[in-house]
Amino acid sequence: MTKISAEKRNFLFSSESVNEGHPDKIADQISDAVLDACLKADPYSKVACETATKDNMVMVFGEITTSGKIDYDAIVRAQVREIGFDSFVDDLSSTVSKGLNYQDCEVLVRINKQSPDIAGGVHVGKSELDVGAGDQGIMFGYASDETANCMPLTHMMATQLGKRLTDVRKDGSLWWLRPDGKTQVTIEYTQHEDGSVTPIKIHTIVISTQHAEPSKAKRSEEQNGKDHRPAYTGDEQLAPTMEEMNEQIHEHVIKATLDSIKLKSGESATSIYDRATCNLHINPSGKFIIGGPQGDAGLTGRKIIIDTYGGWGAHGGGAFSGKDPTKVDRSAAYASRWMAKSVVKAGLCKRACVQLSYAIGVAKPLSLLVETYGTEKEGLTAKLITDIVKINFDCRPGALARDLQLREPKYNKTAAYCHFGREPFVENGMKYFAWEEPVDLTKYASMSEADVTAEVAAKKEEILSKWVD
Repeated sequence: MTKISAEKRNFLFSSESVNEGHPDKIADQISDAVLDACLKADPYSKVACETATKDNMVMVFGEITTSGKIDYDAIVRAQVREIGFDSFVDDLSSTVSKGLNYQDCEVLVRINKQSPDIAGGVHVGKSELDVGAGDQGIMFGYASDETANCMPLTHMMATQLGKRLTDVRKDGSLWWLRPDGKTQVTIEYTQHEDGSVTPIKIHTIVISTQHAEPSKAKRSEEQNGKDHRPAYTGDEQLAPTMEEMNEQIHEHVIKATLDSIKLKSGESATSIYDRATCNLHINPSGKFIIGGPQGDAGLTGRKIIIDTYGGWGAHGGGAFSGKDPTKVDRSAAYASRWMAKSVVKAGLCKRACVQLSYAIGVAKPLSLLVETYGTEKEGLTAKLITDIVKINFDCRPGALARDLQLREPKYNKTAAYCHFGREPFVENGMKYFAWEEPVDLTKYASMSEADVTAEVAAKKEEILSKWVD
């Protein structure tokens, strides 16, 4: 008898993303650059760093306790330069102003130390594994078998379209692009009776990207060597017309991105794309020359859905950037993705949403939920999968810092283009995106309900050392 977990139906779902030059993402990257500088000097730094930016001003503020000497001004300017903002003219009709200038922007710093009340309750006098959560809160992780890396396709596409816009700007192939930009993707899905989903058609793609003045901007002036790109010294080039820009974006960004994404069928995302029927909106408002903080103010933590799953699963509301690993808004969200991806990759279910909750100063999570949407493997239940997770993971903040190597200065790379769905790699001896490397749980896929229940009973004492119950 077939278990029916959901109504079979088709539906549309949309997700959006922003580039590293979006004002909110500038703020996220600066906050994480500050965090990295603190952790490089002192791995046990306590950091809660926020950033705000508007026009030619950047402000960093918050609470930081560290033994390191941090040059906030230098960190801000280096990050703004790396993103690509090297021009500000206080005139909204300017065609040369990119919206921020790392050389002469105003940098304001308002930093004090962590509250001694919080320090005393969370970590002072406690062993590594007894360190409490830095605050109360709820955190979620999500995974779906619709793509090879278990990310929802709508969000993966939106994120990678934005990353591709940045790549072709930085490598010079579309030199007339500027740092700011947004993307959005709508996909038609089939929801199956077992609760799983399959993307069947790319319905809409929206790309709004900052650019130099069409038909007039000169490459030697736009790429003059002041930002992270080398100065252009070849034959002079003019920026293309808007129509030509849009066509090149389709060719070098949209098509290239779809070719790079692998679906669970093994085919690329191009297999569900038809330009003739897809609703394409490339710079639908017309020109987009003024951008960055001149076009819109930016704040750390204002892109939490873009940082996670594009609206799939759930979100507890906590932002990531600028927070050290005792802040479970960040570390437990990474753990939740780690657990969700592990159970899906092992074939225990086809979709998973994991929730954790914490109390300030308390090490053990208060609760754990693994929601499988009815997609669990025959013979397993969501309750058994939750128990499997409890056996194989330890979500106390100190354990997460240990197991995911979270005290290392490697957060700035997470601050743009999503914290999840990224390929793990090692650089300078540090493991980046360790939560994307699933724990091998495949042995449970061949175990009976009775076998899993027996293992849970046998490891009850171990479970209670890490979890409340």
